[in-house]
Amino acid sequence: MTPRNSGAVEREVLRDGELTVLGRIRSASNATFLCESTLGESSVHCVYKPVSGEAPLWDFPDGTLAGRELAAYRIATQLGWNIVPHTIIRHGPAGPGMLQLWVEQAGDAADSDPPPGPDLVDLFPANKVRPGYLPVLRAYDYAGDEVVLVHADDIRLWRMAVFDVLINNADRKGGHVLRDLEGHIYGVDHGVSLHVENKLRTVLWGWAGKPIDDDTCEAIAGLAEALTGPLCDELAGHITRAEVAALRGRALALLDNPIMPTPNRHRPIPWPAF
Repeated sequence: MTPRNSGAVEREVLRDGELTVLGRIRSASNATFLCESTLGESSVHCVYKPVSGEAPLWDFPDGTLAGRELAAYRIATQLGWNIVPHTIIRHGPAGPGMLQLWVEQAGDAADSDPPPGPDLVDLFPANKVRPGYLPVLRAYDYAGDEVVLVHADDIRLWRMAVFDVLINNADRKGGHVLRDLEGHIYGVDHGVSLHVENKLRTVLWGWAGKPIDDDTCEAIAGLAEALTGPLCDELAGHITRAEVAALRGRALALLDNPIMPTPNRHRPIPWPAF
């Protein structure tokens, strides 16, 4: 595998390499494959989601999920937040689709163990919530014991929570928050995002009602400004003009009232939560 710090090489291999399907990711609701892209002596692992394998949804137009994933990546890049793995659209074994660099995590290999301690998003017994974690929801597990859904109080997750508000992410599950071998945190699976209607569903509600800091507002302001220029046309190649306008409207609304929203709609947490 190409070293993780050779980002330019990885991007070139992802864009131009020969794709080999290694297996299907069965937990995904749409056709999703783990692939290897090889160019010369270099190779990278990646996730491949062909447009032809997208399951129809009643509220999102058919064949648009790959474009929404790419748009989400471009928005995160514009914000200056490295929280979405490098993402492109290109032709693959099952036709055009989204390709995204694979986030290698501790425990991925068959002979490796998962990291010690709780996950970034986890369940704790109701009376044993650890310091450094924010409670989201109290519930009961299958044994009838009371538990609390929590997530880490981490600046990188904070940015991801703001990002989800901006892209109107309808599916931020705990399993969509990944930590790589170097400790970087990424969000994945942004296909059901950027709708014009409010569809925010997330497990990252720990900052609900909290003020948004000046540095984050500066990044949001930069996004709003960029959406009046070439970025608008670029995104319009993947989502509708109305959805681009709604994105800018959400950015301006956060700048006008820099407070994180609170759950105020039916089913604010995706299910299952992981």
